[in-house]
Amino acid sequence: MVAETKLYDVLSIKPDSTQDDIKKAYRKAALKNHPDKNPNNPKASELFKEVSQAYEILSDPEKRKVYDQYGLEFLLRGGAEAPPPGAGGSGGMPQGFEGVNFGGMGGMPGGGGGGRTFHFSTSGGGNGFNFSDPTSIFSDFLKQGGAGMGGEDDIFSQFGGGTSFGGTPRSGRKESYGGGARRRERTPEPTTITRELPVTLEELFRGTTKKMKIKRKTFDPRTGKRNVEDKILDVDIKPGYKAGTKIKFKGVGDQEEGGSQDLHFVITPKLHPVFTREGDDLVATVELDLKEALTGWKRTVTTIDGRQQAIERAGPTRPGFREPFPHQGMPHSKKPTERGDLYVEIKVKFPASLTLAQKAQLREIL
Repeated sequence: MVAETKLYDVLSIKPDSTQDDIKKAYRKAALKNHPDKNPNNPKASELFKEVSQAYEILSDPEKRKVYDQYGLEFLLRGGAEAPPPGAGGSGGMPQGFEGVNFGGMGGMPGGGGGGRTFHFSTSGGGNGFNFSDPTSIFSDFLKQGGAGMGGEDDIFSQFGGGTSFGGTPRSGRKESYGGGARRRERTPEPTTITRELPVTLEELFRGTTKKMKIKRKTFDPRTGKRNVEDKILDVDIKPGYKAGTKIKFKGVGDQEEGGSQDLHFVITPKLHPVFTREGDDLVATVELDLKEALTGWKRTVTTIDGRQQAIERAGPTRPGFREPFPHQGMPHSKKPTERGDLYVEIKVKFPASLTLAQKAQLREIL
């Protein structure tokens, strides 16, 4: 029989749980609510703090023994004297502690009224027990093997971020806990520089590699000076890339607080004298005079890959008519062996003026 079960309820375990049970429960709850995994969720950060502090007591056999016998208030006060009536199994809350809502945790059979809240602070009075920083608790937990369920890299690969083992998240966020208050300072993220990369339609058709020379500022920690160095980047342009496609280089720009800048090249097609691009299709415009549009015409169009494509029509051709040529367009970037279509679009040039005789003749013909 224990004095209270609040810390066990925080970890969703029973009072008779083994040390392995406690470690596994803490690992699961800490990973779920870790600030790096929930950067914009203050509630998760509070839960992370609470499960870490519960684990700090329950993982220590001596502290757990005192807690089981007398409750949290007695432990925080240092156990100088027997707890007052109601501080043990009655579920009484320590006086002067700020409230923390454990929403989502299980009920508390040892607490008065079976409520879902539990209140404690980071520091006890007098010579009582002081909680450690939650990130330090978690770091120590990982260094000790994390319940035998994988190392540091294995654990942090679950949420793609990671924590440096000094109590400071790798994202640059620093947290301090005390008296229920929390302060965060963020190291600025490295900035991203975007540069246009002009390319011809033929280069986007064939694919190419461009060598781009950049200048980047670096910092020499030995001399404390900023240096400028040249760097050559091989920019791989795959066949079929479209306007706006980004080719990304990580950490190649200027060194600044938080790391080195990222550089993104944005594909910017140059105007083509013959073709316009519509997705993976190409459109070539052929201009006809009114006589050709009415009586028939013949043209030859050079395709994007250099072949000669003949096209002709014997009858009247309306403005805006498109003649399709399947699989003569641009390659699909994800399936280079497949291509879009080529369309030859007709533009009709009308005469600026007509004589009275010409108008009369047209009226008779049409």
